[in-house]
Amino acid sequence: MLYGPPGCSKTLMVKALATEAGLNFLAVKGAEILSMYVGESERALREVFQKARSARPSIIFFDEIDAIAFKRGSTPQGGVNVLTTLLNEMDGIEELRNVLVVAATNKPDVLDPALMRPGRLDNILYIGPPDFEARKEILTIWFSKSSVHPDVNIDELASRTEGYSGAEIVSICETAGDAALDEEEETGQERQIMPSHFEYALGQVKRQITDAIIQEYEQWRKSWEF
Repeated sequence: MLYGPPGCSKTLMVKALATEAGLNFLAVKGAEILSMYVGESERALREVFQKARSARPSIIFFDEIDAIAFKRGSTPQGGVNVLTTLLNEMDGIEELRNVLVVAATNKPDVLDPALMRPGRLDNILYIGPPDFEARKEILTIWFSKSSVHPDVNIDELASRTEGYSGAEIVSICETAGDAALDEEEETGQERQIMPSHFEYALGQVKRQITDAIIQEYEQWRKSWEF
């Protein structure tokens, strides 16, 4: 199971894993499983596992798994039934052979502990904001596809975006690009993306992952280890 702040490429990481391993990939958002009709959510969940068995070797990826795996006692009976179905499919009578189950969540504290027992989602990895080298790589990839002025210093921009998620860094780049396009439309002259456009973007795109949020994930990790 992958956990951590939103926008830190948990989903992208699993897609890359499936591609590199050459496995069939089934991606499901937890909220998509839920249905207002009795029994429909459980049926949809069983169908996901049946498809994975038919296409094995395969990976089932549950994004936002917290939508279907709340702690028992904190959710209506229907939610308990969905969780029970999920646990049964993972280690029930029919063995889940050559099928890897991976999940991601931004809210590990709401998950039922039974989900993380041995043989289920027992490998738990924290995916946090990108470090300097990762931020630089994100910027380099985006710059390679855009018209950016040579005066824009990637190292400086990577340093100034410490603590930002990958999604927020991309948003900064896109905001800077939009600012350059706005100037282009006003002047009628083609414009590269300048340092001033990135200055503007940094003022517009605020860091959402605060130190307090990171600390909450750290506290959950420590409580789970015990």
